[in-house]
Amino acid sequence: MILGLSGGVDSSVTAVLLNRAIGKNLFCIFVDHGLLRKNEFENVLCDYEHLGLNVIGVDAKERFYGWLSGVSDPEMKRKIIGKGFIDVFEEEARKLDDIKWLGQGTIYPDIIESSSVTGTVIKSHHNVGGLPEKMNLKLVEPLRTLYKNEVRIVGSELGMKPFLLNRHPFPGPGLAIRILGDITPEKVRLLQEADDIYTQALREWNLYDKVWQSAAILLPIKSVGVTDDQRTYENVIALRAVNSIDAMTAEWVQLPYDFLAKVSNEIINKVNGVNRVVYDISSKPPATIEWE
Repeated sequence: MILGLSGGVDSSVTAVLLNRAIGKNLFCIFVDHGLLRKNEFENVLCDYEHLGLNVIGVDAKERFYGWLSGVSDPEMKRKIIGKGFIDVFEEEARKLDDIKWLGQGTIYPDIIESSSVTGTVIKSHHNVGGLPEKMNLKLVEPLRTLYKNEVRIVGSELGMKPFLLNRHPFPGPGLAIRILGDITPEKVRLLQEADDIYTQALREWNLYDKVWQSAAILLPIKSVGVTDDQRTYENVIALRAVNSIDAMTAEWVQLPYDFLAKVSNEIINKVNGVNRVVYDISSKPPATIEWE
């Protein structure tokens, strides 16, 4: 069996659970689709070392950038990324002996939002609605009936370390759904830098563990600004922080004004191409946690 790792809590718990069940017969595939956080590919591979997992890292950045070139529609982005993952997983499976199953860290909110159980599809998660209709691998999803808080309980029972279980959720499509509009390597670089400043500041101010999920979003607009007495016309970053229990509802977090001021100034001063930062004060519902 192969398991698609994302570095998030759901896939991590799934990996440990399946490893307990089938041991060396599990091969974990961690794909760098070029849409991860800054340095996340290397950091996640290092984090998994203590779990005793058989992890294979695959650099597929250029392939995903090619597939996503010129695509702006969020549903199309999710479906392209979902199919891309499956293509890479099936390629890696062919390099191994007799691989028939694909494990995924799908949880119940993914299924609810990706299906029409409620009468409408909210958004297709890459591991549910984003999957191609035909696959050569059969699916195993041991967490598909659980909510995020229940997944963390399972991980704790399995003896996983808190820094893995308490990591903020990160979507499988990664920064592709935090870049509104089409994807380019330059946009990814810009958002990675802004996101890294925001995340590190949350840790430094002891706010990271008080927030359920945080995100920086690159908006598809530009604004007029002034730098060194010169007019600029550059990008806008939105910051988001929410608290939730099960990801079905979420409340925006009232982060301290002095914290937001510091982060805004640091992003504008250090990230070339950004001259404005805004803060998202929308709760779920009516907004979703991610912007796309």
